Amino acid sequence: MTENHYFCMGCGATIQTENHEEIGYTPTSVLTKMLEKEEPVYCQRCFRLRNYNELQSASLSDDDFLKMLSSIAEEDALVVYVVDLFDLYGSMISGLKRFIGNNPVLFVANKVDLYPKSVNRNRLKNWIERFAKEYGIRPVDTILVSANKRIQIDELLDKINEYRQGKDAYVVGVTNVGKSTLINKLIQSIGGTKDVITTSQFPGTTLGQIYIPFDEKSSLIDTPGIIHRHQIAHYLAEKEVKKVLPQKELQPKTFQLNAEQTIFIGGLVRVDYTKGERNSLTFYTPQTIELHRTKLEKADEFYARHNGTILTPPTGDNVKQYPTLQKIVFSVKEKSDIVIAGLGWVTIQKPGTIEIWSPKEVDVIKRPSII
Repeated sequence: MTENHYFCMGCGATIQTENHEEIGYTPTSVLTKMLEKEEPVYCQRCFRLRNYNELQSASLSDDDFLKMLSSIAEEDALVVYVVDLFDLYGSMISGLKRFIGNNPVLFVANKVDLYPKSVNRNRLKNWIERFAKEYGIRPVDTILVSANKRIQIDELLDKINEYRQGKDAYVVGVTNVGKSTLINKLIQSIGGTKDVITTSQFPGTTLGQIYIPFDEKSSLIDTPGIIHRHQIAHYLAEKEVKKVLPQKELQPKTFQLNAEQTIFIGGLVRVDYTKGERNSLTFYTPQTIELHRTKLEKADEFYARHNGTILTPPTGDNVKQYPTLQKIVFSVKEKSDIVIAGLGWVTIQKPGTIEIWSPKEVDVIKRPSII
């Protein structure tokens, strides 16, 4: 049996039956059964992920993922760039232009359902396009969608067909932006099978390019998610990752703080308001993570005593594995957002000094307030 001629429908990896520790492994008996029944072929990794929500580690490195992406520059195609509206900064790919060449880019901002309905959608769209230009990307169009809620999915398919002009369309994005879920919804709109592609909250689910035919000459092509090490999810245990990925509309929480007060976002990040007049700090973070207030002078003791119990995630043995928090100081002159990649943002209404304690590798930036 020439198993190398088969590819996993879930992740795109080449099917092999020799080494259970390598990607694409499927037992010979299982492969034979799938082929005899003319069922979609899945590797053991995807089978366990789809049926038991268990993720087996893959042997591809970050460089391998980027090499797969770089082949797009040699093609004449549309690039469908999926970003996460909840974590726009954390979902940008540095140097994307060198990977995709001169191909046109359609910007798809997923998870619009997380934003309160009162937020002006045109303002969001303009903000996204301004941000994209900072990365050297001038999209041919931008569309706000929700894969989970199926918002604007049919409209997205119309735009893809309009801009690809009969050519292939490559879907790119970092991990956790909801790319595979989005493609599954597009497959349904195209008229295909429900939930063909493996979806998971874990990074690196798609291991190879997956082709979904538009017609006999062109395809929608899913590419591996680029692993962005500057998102906070990469420093959590697998079972805790979904706690930092919000599923419902954000319910902002506002605190009236005097100088020298602290807010903990679980045990993940500490926010110190150190200087300034009485101020409003609004937290746009997942509802699954509790916020706790204390005095700055007691913050160290509070963290040492309650990290892993009141302050979660992380929990249990993962507390010791979570990186040491390091301080970044921001001087705020006007209403601004302090963004923590993969966790959300804090809006500061008035001038003051904010200190953010987070893992060293997690990106924390200041931007003009978007709400």
